[in-house]
Amino acid sequence: MNFFDNSFASAAESINDFGKRGEPFIFIFDFLCREPVVSRIDEAAHNNIFFDFHGFSNCARRKESHALITSLDVYPPLYDEYVQSFSEVYKGLYEGNSYLCNLTFPTRLGTELTLEQIFSNARAKYCLLVKNRFTAFSPETFVKINPEGIISTFPMKGTIRGDTPDAAAKLLSDEKERAEHNTIVDLMRNDLAMVSTDVRVDSFRYLEKIETNAGGLFQTSSQITGKLNTAWKENIGAIICSMLPAGSVTGAPKKSTVDIILRAEPYERGFYTGVCGVFDGNSLDSAVLIRYVRQSMDGLYYHSGGGITVYSDPRSEYNELIDKVYLPAANFTKHPAVVLHFS
Repeated sequence: MNFFDNSFASAAESINDFGKRGEPFIFIFDFLCREPVVSRIDEAAHNNIFFDFHGFSNCARRKESHALITSLDVYPPLYDEYVQSFSEVYKGLYEGNSYLCNLTFPTRLGTELTLEQIFSNARAKYCLLVKNRFTAFSPETFVKINPEGIISTFPMKGTIRGDTPDAAAKLLSDEKERAEHNTIVDLMRNDLAMVSTDVRVDSFRYLEKIETNAGGLFQTSSQITGKLNTAWKENIGAIICSMLPAGSVTGAPKKSTVDIILRAEPYERGFYTGVCGVFDGNSLDSAVLIRYVRQSMDGLYYHSGGGITVYSDPRSEYNELIDKVYLPAANFTKHPAVVLHFS
């Protein structure tokens, strides 16, 4: 597959031009970089793009009390369908074409909430809405670049339900989860080494907790940093594009693993697991587009998945995919019911 078609190259050049002029912009890349979007910050709302990254925003988001609901109907993919895709991934792993592959599926949601209401009530690090298409409330940073040219990435890999007995300790001691995390840290360290020097792991496998409508989730992340050259702003497009797609939502090695994903997944990810970022004129912040809800003709779909290795159990991975389906807790009453429908 070719990540570098003409539209992708043009987007990278536009980003370089914005960076050279120190002009604030937003960019959105879909998973396969076939539909890149680059816009000046002051034109984003006109283009139906709204964002809130750590409080840097082009919109006012308010909690809408009338949007509170008491339950969420969830229609996951059938287990047999999941196993079919899992088997294709496992074949690629067994043949040595990958040693970690991220397998994802869409899950239909039964809810009266709109994309705008979900976006308005989200309290994640990175909130994005493209009107009538999708919203994302992502906890995962892709890369940050500070004014001094320090580039950082924060791969997130490893999840457990917060109500699991001794959840934090179990996650940290899980050998499969540790192996997945090690793989992605190594991959992202190599990605940073392509664009920067003095690459190092500053913080390894620390815990974060996310509150959802179904309770808490524990996740593990790491921090990796490097040093860019002094001309980084005029090359910012090349820096970002050389690291796509994001390693934490593909696997390793990256290209052959993406080939497996395209064979195994029975749908196109679109902007799910792509990346989105904002440049304020001095620094850059960007996110991996996970915790993602897409508008479709027959309603809303939430996308989720997890990393597969040769040690993975399909039933456990399927359950993890379902556990990750949630909407912002602010959209619900205090004790909402999550109703699963397997048909």
